[in-house]
Order: sequence, then C-alpha cells, then structure tokens
Amino acid sequence: MSSTAAASAGSSGAVPFRMNHTMYRIRDPAVSLPFYTEQCGMSVLWRMDVPSLKFTNYFLGYNAPADISSWSDADKQKFVFQQSGVIELCHNWGTEEKDESPYHNGNKEPQGFGHICLVVDDVKAATQRFKDRGVKIVKEPDSGSLKGIAFIADPDNYWIELVPALGGLELK
Repeated sequence: MSSTAAASAGSSGAVPFRMNHTMYRIRDPAVSLPFYTEQCGMSVLWRMDVPSLKFTNYFLGYNAPADISSWSDADKQKFVFQQSGVIELCHNWGTEEKDESPYHNGNKEPQGFGHICLVVDDVKAATQRFKDRGVKIVKEPDSGSLKGIAFIADPDNYWIELVPALGGLELK
C-alpha cells in the first residue's frame, strides 16, 4: 500500500493527506546546518533562496539520493514534497548577527511548539554520543517520570526528543 493510500485509509475525506515537513526559524545556518547534518545525520535536500523577502529555506531529511546535489531545483523540490519527516529550517537574513536567538522555542512560557523527534536504536548510546560531541542535553534517558527517552537541544534551543526504535518507554 502506498503512503498516500495508507494516509487516506479510514478517513472520510476524499483528499488524502501525508505529513511532509515542519518548519522553524533558525538564527544562523552556518551553525544550524552542521548540527543537523553532522550531529543528526541529515542531508540538505533542497535550498530555496527568496531574495525579495530576504530569507532562505533549507529542507533536510534522511535517505537522500547520492546524486541529489546535481539535480535541478525543480527536481529537488518535487523530491522534497514527496517525502515524509522533512525539516524546513527558515533563515531570515540578518538574524545571525544578533547576540541571541530572536525566536521562542516553544518550551519557555508561554508554551507552544514542543519538539521534533528522532528514532534511534539505543537512546542511552545516542545521548552519550551527543554529549561527547558537546550537544546540550535537556533530559537524560533515566531522569524524570518518563524513562527511556531523552531530549537534546539544537543551536537555537529547539528540543529534539530521542525515542527507542523498538519501544520500551517506562511510565513512572
């Protein structure tokens, strides 16, 4: 069954839906892009510059074709919008020159957006890997009421949850 067919299964509407991406604003792509590519293993799938509005969007994800960098922008766009689990990082030009991020991460008051989530084979090992690389750890796997998950923070202090691929969360 295709992902589109699966998305519409059981729905009463005629239009199938599929989650493609979530977007958040970043202060400095020179800092954020290496975090997502080198620390989290994603690839930049498509870069969209909009000079008239002074911003650039970076679409990142996993399983990028090896030759995607040689594709046309139109082909990259088509590929991106056929994926699930894409992150769009929006850089409003000039924000990298500010001393701190002008953006709310959703976890400070008033709360709103909370986090994105990555599935990992071993939460403790992944958390240790991020810690060894100097990534900010927000929640350790064995702390708090929900055991077996962790949270890290990206350079703009957006939270990223780490959950085990095979389940095993413990509520206490």
